[in-house]
Amino acid sequence: MKLKVRFEDKFQTIELDAKATEEMWITLSIEADEDMTQEEKEQLIQKQWDEQFNKPEYNNWHKQNRHSGIAKMRNKEGKVEINTEEAIMANAANTFAFFKPIIDMETELENEEFCELIHNLLKPSTAEMVIAIAIDGYSASEYAELIGDNANNVSHRYRRAIKKLRKIFSETSF
Repeated sequence: MKLKVRFEDKFQTIELDAKATEEMWITLSIEADEDMTQEEKEQLIQKQWDEQFNKPEYNNWHKQNRHSGIAKMRNKEGKVEINTEEAIMANAANTFAFFKPIIDMETELENEEFCELIHNLLKPSTAEMVIAIAIDGYSASEYAELIGDNANNVSHRYRRAIKKLRKIFSETSF
């Protein structure tokens, strides 16, 4: 029998004699009919070997990751250069700086969703006040100056709005 065995990303074929083939049958714990032909047994052994040791999912992983690492390229003069941006990103201890624009965009989308939810639950003037104080970071007195109202009134309306939101969200799974 010829058994295909994967070594890293290449296959090697191994010749097995009849005794070794029978031992493989036992080693791989294959159960099948005794009236199977030798060719069917060999196919079954190869299939089991592939599932247990050759790992077909490795092909999918390798297909996606074979180009990861430091990219090398040739410049106009034919000299090999390393893509420094990719090298810096691969060797960085803290990759936060590279993903900051993505994180900022996600945060902005979440804030828009919260603002829409607050607008749906509260009156427009109250919703604007809650968004300005809770999300945008204004204090009650700063917001009061902004709209030309008394800080005490804004603070009181804000506490009532928060109390209403707590009541609404205690009834939900939020």
